[in-house]
Amino acid sequence: MMTETPQAIAITGLSKTFGPVKALDGLDLSVTQGQIAGFLGPNGAGKSTTIRILLGLIRADAASPPVQILGLDPWSNAVELHKRLAYVPGDVSLWPTLTGGETIDYLGSLRGGIDQAKRAELIERFELDPTRKNRTYSKGNRQKVALIAALAANAELYLFDEPTSGLDPLMEAVFTQYLAEIKQAGGTVLLSSHILAEVEKTCDAVTIIRSGRAVEAGSLAAMRHLTRSRVEAQLRRPAPDLATMAGVYNLVQDADRVSFACDNAALEQVMGELIKFGIETLVCSPPSLEELFLSYYSTPVDAGGAAADQRREGQ
Repeated sequence: MMTETPQAIAITGLSKTFGPVKALDGLDLSVTQGQIAGFLGPNGAGKSTTIRILLGLIRADAASPPVQILGLDPWSNAVELHKRLAYVPGDVSLWPTLTGGETIDYLGSLRGGIDQAKRAELIERFELDPTRKNRTYSKGNRQKVALIAALAANAELYLFDEPTSGLDPLMEAVFTQYLAEIKQAGGTVLLSSHILAEVEKTCDAVTIIRSGRAVEAGSLAAMRHLTRSRVEAQLRRPAPDLATMAGVYNLVQDADRVSFACDNAALEQVMGELIKFGIETLVCSPPSLEELFLSYYSTPVDAGGAAADQRREGQ
């Protein structure tokens, strides 16, 4: 009998208000142990509030059952949980008179110490000079200090809230590579971001949040299946009837060149029609995460989540 993989994060019906502002409105979020999970949404969608609740920094107004992180309530068990997790915010403030190396060691001591060999390796990989004072660092170097302190911790769970803010593309690639190593070692990551390419490269599953609640969650493969692929073709002769075919949208036709969006369920039939007119070149691209993400924000959403339902139905 197969046993179900435990949940590192389990949230159901999470709500949080700040005065008249409803930051979270019945959010559901689950992350399986050993998974790299993306948490997507624009600024103000509720991502950072969710992470603050997971860290035990603020208390949820309501959740049913209570929020669980590594099997514990983060509000009641914050001290114990912080020994098992590592966190990096998107805007890092450091003690100005300490060096980067001193800061890494101090942050590590707060959770019981860090792996010194891994610390040295990460300093080299992120090209950080640990002898400089924090006040002399750029935003990107301050971010490196926080990342090294977190990644050298050998944590069970990593919470990253816009972690590559300020990093150059080369250092972003280093971070992406390290995420793969965390997964290989059995670690779990929740990566909150509005950088779609970053999530697309690294995550097994994604939760898209809008106005404080999840509008879609699942594996990238499953979510792409719900959206339309892009088809571009050079034909030997014009195909006059494509616009009338079921599953074809936004057709642009210039003599024997065509491009259009196509429902995945209709691809086989549409390809059969294109073959009748002779195919010189053909490019069929699955939707990017960016296209998927934007589809949730192109339609107003009501209290019942009608935008997501309409998108699924292709309306």
